[in-house]
Amino acid sequence: MSADPIRVLIVEDDLVDRLACRRMLAASGGRFELIEADSGGQGLEIAATEAPDCILLDYRLPDLTGLEFLGRLAEQRPRGGQPPVLMLTGADSAAVAAESIRRGAREYLVKDVEGAYLQLLPGAVERLQREQRLINEQRRTEARFRTLVEQIHAISYVVAPGDPERLQYISPQVRVLGYTAEEWLADPGLHAQRMLPDEREGVLAAIRASRASGQPLRLEYRLVTKSGATLWFRDQADMVQGDDGEPLFMQGILVDITANKLAEQELERSHRELRRLAAHQETIKEQERQRIAREIHDELGGLLTGIKAYISVAAERARAGTVGTDGLLDEAAGLAQTAIETVRRVITDLRPSVLDQLGIWAALEWYVAQVAQRSNLDCRCTIDEDTAASTLDDERSIMLFRVAQEALTNVVRHAGASRVQLCVRRTGNVLEMTVDDDGKGIGATDGIDGTRDAWGILGMQERSRRFGGDVTVSSQPGRGTRLLLRVPLEEVDG
Repeated sequence: MSADPIRVLIVEDDLVDRLACRRMLAASGGRFELIEADSGGQGLEIAATEAPDCILLDYRLPDLTGLEFLGRLAEQRPRGGQPPVLMLTGADSAAVAAESIRRGAREYLVKDVEGAYLQLLPGAVERLQREQRLINEQRRTEARFRTLVEQIHAISYVVAPGDPERLQYISPQVRVLGYTAEEWLADPGLHAQRMLPDEREGVLAAIRASRASGQPLRLEYRLVTKSGATLWFRDQADMVQGDDGEPLFMQGILVDITANKLAEQELERSHRELRRLAAHQETIKEQERQRIAREIHDELGGLLTGIKAYISVAAERARAGTVGTDGLLDEAAGLAQTAIETVRRVITDLRPSVLDQLGIWAALEWYVAQVAQRSNLDCRCTIDEDTAASTLDDERSIMLFRVAQEALTNVVRHAGASRVQLCVRRTGNVLEMTVDDDGKGIGATDGIDGTRDAWGILGMQERSRRFGGDVTVSSQPGRGTRLLLRVPLEEVDG
C-alpha cells in the first residue's frame, strides 16, 4: 500500500513559477499533492484550514514579505506545530536567508534563472517531511513524558546541563508552593528564597555539591509557600547519562512529605506523653512503696515486736516460777522473730531506708552486700572517687538504684554466675554504671531481641530515657553479660 502524498502549499504570486513547481512535483510519480495561493493572505488562510504538510514560500509577495508571512504563521500556532517552510527567493542574499531561518523557515532555495532549483525541489520537500516526522515523534514522546510526569504527586524538575543554578524544566505541580512553572523557571533564585533561613546555607551546599559532582541527592528540608505556609519536602535527584556515559542532565523530584512529618511529630509527642505518664506512674509507685514500708514498719513491725516481747516475758516468768515452761512459748517467740525479719526484708525491698538516710552511693554498696549475703555470689561494688563525692538528685537516685536492683536480680535468677561486679563512674557530665557477670550469657531464645527477661530490660530502658539516658545489654553465650547504663548529669552538685 503506497504512502499518502505529501500535501504541499505553494504561496507564489508569479503564475509561471507556480506552473514550473507544479510540473516538477507532478513528475515525481504522485508523491506530492499541490495546493496554490497567489498572495500571503490567501496562503495563511489555506494554511489554517487545510493543514498542509509543507509550505513553499516566495520571499516577495504582493501583500506580504516572506518574513511577515512567517511571523503571522507563527501567530496562528503560538505553541508550535506549524508546517515546515521552504523559502523560495530570487534574492541570492545570505542576510535574507539567515533572517528567514531565524524567523522559522526550515530551509531555503534560490530561484536561479536557469531553473536549477526546480531539480532540487522534490528532494528538499521530502527531506523536510522526514525531519518533520522526527520532530513530531519527539514532540509526542515529550508529551507522553510530560503527561506521565505531571500525573505523579510530586514536583519533577530537570537541571539545565552546564548551568547547575538554573532549571530547564519544572512540572506544574510546583503550584503547591503557590507558583506557576513559568514563574519558577523565570527566577532561578526563587528556590533558595523559599527555604527557611536557618536551613538555607546547608541545603544549598548539599544541592550544589550534588550537581557539581553528579552524585545522587537525598535531602529533606522545608519550603515556604507564597501564602506563608511551611511544607516539608524530600528532594531526590540523579544524573542521567548518555549511551557513552557522559552526563546529560540532572533529573529530580520534590516530594511533599508534610503529612508524614506531622505524623512523625505527633507520634513523637505521643511517645513523650507516654514517657511522662510512665515517669509519673513510677513516682507514684515509689511514693506508695515508701508509704507502705513506713506503715509496715510503724504498725506491723511494732506489733510483732510487742508480741515477741510479751511472749519472752511470759516465758521468763514461767522459768522463774515453779511451773515448767510451755515449749509453745519458745516456738511462738521464734516465729515472731522470723516474722520480724520477714517484715524487715519486705520493707527493704519496698524502700530501703539507707537510700533516704545515707544517699545513693551508700545504698548501692549496701544492696550489693545484701545480694552477696542472700545468694552466696561474689558481689563487688566500685564507685570512683569523683562520683562518690557528688550528690545526685532524688529522682535520678531512685532510677539508678532500681536499675541496679533489676540488673542484680536478673543475674541471681538467670545468669548462673559465680561473680558479679557493679561499677559506677563519671565521665564528664555523664554517669556510667556497669553490671558485669561471668554467667552463661544470653542465648538467642532467652527473650525479645536476644534479651533475657525482656520486660525487665525494657523497664530499665524506660526509666533511664526519662532523664535522657540509655541502657544497653551485651553478651556472648558462655562468656557472661554486661549491662551498661549511661545517663547525663544535669543536676550534679560536686
